[in-house]
Amino acid sequence: MTDINERIRDLVQHAYDHAPAIRTLIDEAGVAPADIQGAEDLAKIPVLSKDALVEIHGANAPFGGFLTIDPDDLPRIYISPGPIYDPQPPPEDPGALLAPFKYIGIGRGDRVLNTFMYHLTPAGILLDEAIRACGATVIPTGPGNTELQIMMMMALGASGFVGQPSYLMTLLDKAAEMGMGAGIVPLKKALFSAEPYTPSQQARFEGDYGMQTTSAYGTADLGFIGYTREGLQGFCIVPSIYLQICDPETGAPLPAGETGEIVATTLNKSYPLIRFGTGDLGALAPAPPCEGQQLLGLYGRSGDAIKVRGMFLHPNQLKAAAMQFPEIKELQVVITRPGNRDVVTVKIELREGADGEGLAEKLSALAQQAVRLRIDAVHIVEAGVIEPGGRKIVDERGWD
Repeated sequence: MTDINERIRDLVQHAYDHAPAIRTLIDEAGVAPADIQGAEDLAKIPVLSKDALVEIHGANAPFGGFLTIDPDDLPRIYISPGPIYDPQPPPEDPGALLAPFKYIGIGRGDRVLNTFMYHLTPAGILLDEAIRACGATVIPTGPGNTELQIMMMMALGASGFVGQPSYLMTLLDKAAEMGMGAGIVPLKKALFSAEPYTPSQQARFEGDYGMQTTSAYGTADLGFIGYTREGLQGFCIVPSIYLQICDPETGAPLPAGETGEIVATTLNKSYPLIRFGTGDLGALAPAPPCEGQQLLGLYGRSGDAIKVRGMFLHPNQLKAAAMQFPEIKELQVVITRPGNRDVVTVKIELREGADGEGLAEKLSALAQQAVRLRIDAVHIVEAGVIEPGGRKIVDERGWD
């Protein structure tokens, strides 16, 4: 496989030569393509935000000056929020996006309900193509029409499902009402995207129904970015994307394990997005077991994050931590700065009858491991002290 540094070097030079928008971004940064010799040099190019991408596209319609091929060679054009007209370029590596489907065993003999929309946005058709490329048969249902979907699932013996996990929950609930429970429903493989895949959903699909499942992370601008695997935290990144985790304020890359904005570079020369800021927060694994990169998790949006001792903390990280401890009913972090040092205090409200012994030590260890943030104190508080649905992070620091 081509070295990632060589791929990035070739990508930047090609984009500079053929994509006017990329040429402008690089010129304005005061660098030359020859200055980008590999992944580490990408930091010399500023992060391209979604807002900036929308502005560039608006000023240079319809493709913003990023397209490097003849528009007549595009198989499809989509629209994403902005609005941005997203070209679907011919894939340079058609197998790059098949990994999540092959992971759950999609192949010849499978009939797969594809419940994503087929119009305007790319999900439906792109997943359709991937399913067929794996040798399986697609049942292009799109969203809704639950009873009809159940009828097709049963009549055709559908073994696969692609869509949102909440919709599969709805479909299975309705099937159960109709007398078709776990022993009757033929579904055995499922790929989810577009919303979080919760532990309770996973327990039902994999435990009760015996399915092999995976959840894919992607965006309208980038397509699939990564997918989950059993026993592995977060997502394995597909080989057509290179990720950096960057300081949302400066764009500077952060070390593996630290939380920051997910910044992506697409490795498709036909429509290159270099250092595109997704606005999502995440962290990369220092030693990934995947063939490529491993994204440890999605921690919310960068605009909601608060920087503590140089690290970014997001409310979703707290929710994820609380889910590890069923005895916790409410959790809140209070950040103070009595001197020149941030102090992190965690308040916990226990569920009725729960025992909090040893909880402070376990929570502190989890925070250190998952967020790389040391907790100064953990206080168990009375019911009502933490307002339900209130702020999960209270920043009481003064900066005078």
